[in-house]
Amino acid sequence: MKPIRSFLFIPGDSEKKIAKADSTGADAIIFDLEDAVAMDNKPAARKLTAAALADRLPGKRVCQLWVRINPWDSGMAQDDLRAVLSGQPDGIMLPKANSPADVAALSRWIDDADNLTGGADVKILPLTTETAIAPFHLGEYADAGLERLYGLTWGAEDLAAALGASTNLGADGTWAFTYKMVRSLCLMAAHASGVEAVETVYVDFRDSEGLRAACLAARSEGFSGRMAIHPAQVPIINEAFTPSEEEVAHAARIVAAFADNPGSGVVGLDGKMLDVPHLKAAQRVLAQAR
Repeated sequence: MKPIRSFLFIPGDSEKKIAKADSTGADAIIFDLEDAVAMDNKPAARKLTAAALADRLPGKRVCQLWVRINPWDSGMAQDDLRAVLSGQPDGIMLPKANSPADVAALSRWIDDADNLTGGADVKILPLTTETAIAPFHLGEYADAGLERLYGLTWGAEDLAAALGASTNLGADGTWAFTYKMVRSLCLMAAHASGVEAVETVYVDFRDSEGLRAACLAARSEGFSGRMAIHPAQVPIINEAFTPSEEEVAHAARIVAAFADNPGSGVVGLDGKMLDVPHLKAAQRVLAQAR
């Protein structure tokens, strides 16, 4: 699976927004059964989401289709899965994951439900920083052996609520220290696990330039995509997480330089010495471009 640049949330109970899903340009749609849906509307959201998946079975999709279920310990997650898995979603987003154990439990449930999925390779993307205990387990993902794990992502809003914080921002308007810390830990845990690091949402959907700058910074740090809360954010995210022509050309020259010197751990290019980490970074740029 190539890296997904943009994940767009769509409320699972909004028939109007679901109807527009195919035209958003997002790499992946997340039909949301959790935060975007009031408790009384969850049964209706499951039915609408199941129908949306059934209308867009694999082979007929213009983008990937994911579902954010309710938290594993909420008592609702299994009902969500029973409703949507027959539609063969490309992935499940698991909110408020306390540790890899929650993801493992979800993965086993999907394994046992292959009568619903038809054996489809359903991936999992956990939100790994939404509870007070979750950040302490981030390093454990690297050794958890979670074959369905697509990547790791993080969230600041639910963590602030869990901590009783009045804000998750500092005086300068950027993330406060606690949220910068868990963001960095999530990024490192994803790469330690060999999976994608997905940046959290940018809540001010009217601030296009701020979003663009934040996306470029996130990609430069090692994130491969971002979640979106509004369709207007999608083209900005897609552009920011797509390598430029100049980046692709330079990466191709690095790969070629190593290919011309087989067995060498260091090569020279444009007066600079490059080693294996540079090669891996160049290969990743080319993979993103493809």
